[in-house]
Amino acid sequence: MQILRIVRSNLLGSRACFSFPFKPATSRLYHSYEHDQPPPFTATESAILSSALSHVPTFGFTTTALSHGAQDVGYLAASVNLFPRGAFDLVNYHLVSQRLALQKHASSQSQTSIGSRVRSLALARLHANKPIIHHWQSALAIMASPTNISTSLAELARLSDEIWFLTGDVSVDTSWYTKRASLSAIYSSTEIFMTQDTSTKYVETERFLDRRLAEAKVVGSSIRGLGEWAGFTGHSVINILRSKGVRI
Repeated sequence: MQILRIVRSNLLGSRACFSFPFKPATSRLYHSYEHDQPPPFTATESAILSSALSHVPTFGFTTTALSHGAQDVGYLAASVNLFPRGAFDLVNYHLVSQRLALQKHASSQSQTSIGSRVRSLALARLHANKPIIHHWQSALAIMASPTNISTSLAELARLSDEIWFLTGDVSVDTSWYTKRASLSAIYSSTEIFMTQDTSTKYVETERFLDRRLAEAKVVGSSIRGLGEWAGFTGHSVINILRSKGVRI
């Protein structure tokens, strides 16, 4: 139950849980381009981590990749001590940087429907995993570690919120929550599917995403009250946790 409370808090984005009336905050904490906020990483961290990512296709999400990244930008290999969470700091950098990169992609989608923009942004984020997809299952295992699962799920919630925000979603009722809960579950399951997809240009992953989005549209249209939303969120959370390798 404790881990479900953690996830529910993350899906709400640190907003008050189950307060009435349902009012999504007008200031969205996830969007650094909307308010003046400090960057998620220092200049030194960004330099090392961004360089280390270029070594992930060869070495995976490992401290070896971190060491090579540090040396590439003129630091000693021992500089990896700047990252106390080790390989997870590299995974987290990939998650955060690719989420923030969606803003640029969204700028070219203004003339399409909200549903089409959600699909396009979700696909853009999935495609960002292509260069390292053969290492992504190990990255998911790192993310599922008891010490990392809370941060991982918080970032998943931020990704879902980011996508809906960039589509121009202006919902102010309970659908604000159901949309984010369902998209978190959809993205997570599609990400897992992609690690096993051998089709050309990941066309089967795209079809899998389309099926999940269609299913969520049907389910979401039938959800009304607080109790139904809580039940749906709990079901989505369980699926997310299982996809991350947590035994529940």
